Amino acid sequence: MSPSAASSPPTLAKLGGPKATPPRPTPSDSLMQQLARQFMAHLPFSGMALDDVVALIAQASEVYFAPAEVVLSPESGTVNFLYLIRQGEVSGRKGMADLTATGFHYEAGDLFPVAAAMAARAVTATYTAQSDTFALQIPWVSVEAVAARSPALAQHLTRQTLHLVNLSRRAMQAAYSAQALAEHSLERKLRDVSRKQPITCAPDTPLSQVLQTMHERRIGSVIVVGSDGTLQGIFTRQDVLGRVALPQTPLSTPISQVMNQPVHWLSTEHTAEDATLLMSRHGIRHVPVLENGVLVSLISERDLYAIQRTSLKQVSGAARAAADLPALQQVAAQIRSFARTLMSQGVQAKSLTELISHLNDVLTARLVQLKAQAHGLSLSQCCWLSFGSEGRAEQTISTDQDNGLIFELQGDDLEAERQRWLAFANDVNHALDACGYPLCKGFIMASNPECCLTPTEWRQRFAQWIDHGTPENLLRANIYFDFRALAGEAALADSLRQDITRQAMANSRFHKQLADDILRRGAPLNWLGAVETEAVGAQQTVDLKLRGTALFVDVARLRCLALGIAETNTRRRLEAVAEKMGADPRRREAWVQAFEFLQMLRLRVQIDGEASPGHVPGHANKIELAALNEIDRRLLKESLRVAQRLQKQVELDYAA
Repeated sequence: MSPSAASSPPTLAKLGGPKATPPRPTPSDSLMQQLARQFMAHLPFSGMALDDVVALIAQASEVYFAPAEVVLSPESGTVNFLYLIRQGEVSGRKGMADLTATGFHYEAGDLFPVAAAMAARAVTATYTAQSDTFALQIPWVSVEAVAARSPALAQHLTRQTLHLVNLSRRAMQAAYSAQALAEHSLERKLRDVSRKQPITCAPDTPLSQVLQTMHERRIGSVIVVGSDGTLQGIFTRQDVLGRVALPQTPLSTPISQVMNQPVHWLSTEHTAEDATLLMSRHGIRHVPVLENGVLVSLISERDLYAIQRTSLKQVSGAARAAADLPALQQVAAQIRSFARTLMSQGVQAKSLTELISHLNDVLTARLVQLKAQAHGLSLSQCCWLSFGSEGRAEQTISTDQDNGLIFELQGDDLEAERQRWLAFANDVNHALDACGYPLCKGFIMASNPECCLTPTEWRQRFAQWIDHGTPENLLRANIYFDFRALAGEAALADSLRQDITRQAMANSRFHKQLADDILRRGAPLNWLGAVETEAVGAQQTVDLKLRGTALFVDVARLRCLALGIAETNTRRRLEAVAEKMGADPRRREAWVQAFEFLQMLRLRVQIDGEASPGHVPGHANKIELAALNEIDRRLLKESLRVAQRLQKQVELDYAA
C-alpha cells in the first residue's frame, strides 16, 4: 500500500463502507515504516511499538472522501472496521429529532467508530467529511489482533477518555517537576503513607511515666486509649509548658487530666491532603489514624511536609501570625509559589483549588481580624461571607473578590451601625486588593451597602430573588447562592443557608428561571462537534471559565437548589446530585473528570502566566486552542461535550 500525497488523487478504489477492495501492490518495508512513523505522532500509536503500528496499517486499505461526502451512516449496516484519518476532518451528527444529540469531530490521527466496531453494530450517527479526507480502513479483526499484544492500543480502545486524562496529568506533572521536587502526593490515602506505630497509654497512667516514655523514645506525643482500645485523648510535647510546667501540675496526676480531648482523627481512607488541612485548621501537629474504629497509626507534620522547602502548615502559620498588611502580602506570594509546588506533585484540580481556597481563607480571616481590631469591632457580632468560587472552595490563582457581611444590629440606628461596618469592610477589601485579590468589577463586596446587611435584610433579599427575581437579578444572584462563612460568627451564615435551601427547593418558578439562564450560554461546540473559538487579536481562543467550568457550576447549583441539597462545592454537588438522581457511576465520573480537567487547564494558565502554552495576554481564563497539545485538545473537546449533555438534559427537564 503506497500512501497517497494530499495533492494527488487516490490510487485505490474509493470506499464508503465495508466493501471488498481491489488487489493492491505490496509496499516496501521502508515505505510502510515511514507511514507508521507518521501515525506515531498521535495517540495511541505514540505508545506502541513500531512493529505493531506497521502490523496494523499493513492490513488497511486507503480511502478518500470528498468534502460533504457521507463516510458512514446508520444505513451502512454492521461496522467491522475502523477508519484512521491521515489527513482531513470527519464530523458525526445524530438525527435532528434527537434533542440530546451532540456532534463528534475527528482529525488526523483519530480512530473511529470504536464503540460501534467493538459492539458489532451499526453507527447511530451520520459521519461526513468536512474537507478532502484521506484515511485508512482497517478491518476490526486486525485491530483486535494487534490490541491483544499492544497494551497501549487496548487501553485506548477500552478506556479512551480516562486514558487521556491520565496521560495529560502525567505530562503536566513531568513539566512542573522540572521546576520543583515532588517527593509524594498529597492525594495518597493515609493507608498508603508510611505508618508510624503510635505509643499509647491508659487514662490512669501517671504523668511522670508518660514524660519519661516521651523522653526516652524521643517522641513528640502519646495517644491515650481506653481498655477497649478506643481513642480517649492525646498528650504532646507542646502541652508540657501550658498544662504541666506553668500550672505546676503534680507528676503523679493521671494523664487523663492533662490530655487533649476530644481528639481530631482521620481514617485510613482519608488522604494526606485531609491531614494537612486538619493540622492547619486546628493548629495541631499530630493526627491519629483509625481503621474500623481502631487506632493503627499516627501521622505527624514531619511525615507529610516533604514538599520542597514550603509546607501548608508553614504558609498558613505565617498568615495566622502576620501582624500587618506587608506580612500578609508576603504570604499571598507564598501561596502562589506553594501552588506551583503542588502542581509539580501531580495534585489534581479538586485538591489544588481546595488548598488554594483554604490558604486564601486563612489570609482573609487574619486580615478581617486585624481590621476589626483597628476599627474597635467584635467579630462575634458579624460574619464575613465568601461568595462565588471562594464560597465553593474552588478558587484559582487569578481571582477577584466576591464577599459580603452579615452584622447584628446592636442599637436603634440601623444606618449609623451600617456605616461602621462599611468602613471596616472597605478597609478589608482594599487590603485584599493590595495582597493581589483584585476588587470585584461588579462591586459584589462587603463595602457595598447591598452586601452589608443584617440577618433579616439578607433573608429578605434572598426571598425576593427566589420569589420575584428578574432574569437580570439572577445573573448576579447566582454568585450569592454559593456563600459560606469565612470569619466571625458562622451560625449567622448557617441559619441563612438553611432558610434559603428550603425556600429555593419549594419554588419551581425559580428553578425555571435558573434553567433559562443556564441555556443562554451554551458549550463552545458547533453543530458538527468541533470546538468553537473566539478571536483575541490574532489568537483563536476558548474561555475556560465562562464557556467551560461555569457551565458545570451553574447546572450543579440548579440541581442542588431544586433537590434541597445545601452543598456549595461543585464536585461535591455533582456527586450528591448523581446519588440523589440515581445516575450511573460512569456518568458521575464523566461529570467530575470533565469539570476538573477544565479547572486544571485554568490553573496551569494562571500559575505559568506568559510561560504557559496558549497564554492570551490580559486574559487569565482564556487559552489559545492551537497551542494545546494533542491530548489536552482532545480532552477539552470531550469535556465540553459532557457540559453540553448536562445542558441538554436541563433543557429537556425545564422546557416550557
